[in-house]
Amino acid sequence: MGKKRQREMIKPVRDGLAALGVAPDSVKTVIVSHLHYDHCGNYDLFPQARYHLQDREMAYATGRCMCHQALRAPFEVEDVVAMVRKVFSGRAVFHDGAGEVAPGVTVHRIGGHSKGLQSVRVKTRRGYVVLAADATHLYAHIDGGRVFPITYNVEEVVEGYATLKKLASSPRHVVPGHDPLVLQRYPVAKAGLEGWVARLDAEPKDG
Repeated sequence: MGKKRQREMIKPVRDGLAALGVAPDSVKTVIVSHLHYDHCGNYDLFPQARYHLQDREMAYATGRCMCHQALRAPFEVEDVVAMVRKVFSGRAVFHDGAGEVAPGVTVHRIGGHSKGLQSVRVKTRRGYVVLAADATHLYAHIDGGRVFPITYNVEEVVEGYATLKKLASSPRHVVPGHDPLVLQRYPVAKAGLEGWVARLDAEPKDG
């Protein structure tokens, strides 16, 4: 999909897992924030995993809204079909709003950017960290009330900023989905992974 959309894949998921010593076939749980092409895929990489997503995201990606080019542009049909196959093979778990994936790990529908977009709340040693995904692409979006142009519902986007802050232990515990500053602010997971894999359970460098 990266090649098709003229994007360069610098660090593939498989390589990141290998760098951390994680075997893909040992992964049992995958959380899908939403079905846009840059947040799904790699379905063959996790043969044992069950996939967690929102009811509304699957309905959105397979329903009448996809008749419109402006709404389906961030989706790829093969990604959506792959998820449908996961449903029929019993490997999809649906959530309606908030739901627990594992002890200390919950998902929360935010919407806005995509109809069933969900963020992930994780209980860590420094408090509740919220992996926003595309509920806020950049720190500048949530900090300044700005809205990313690819949006299903603007009201849900801006209301979502408040929800993210409520879910997190503090605004500093919200992690945007696309901001390169994340890799600058958080310490590296281990030597050799600088600029690639960070520890989000540690205090960010900005204090």
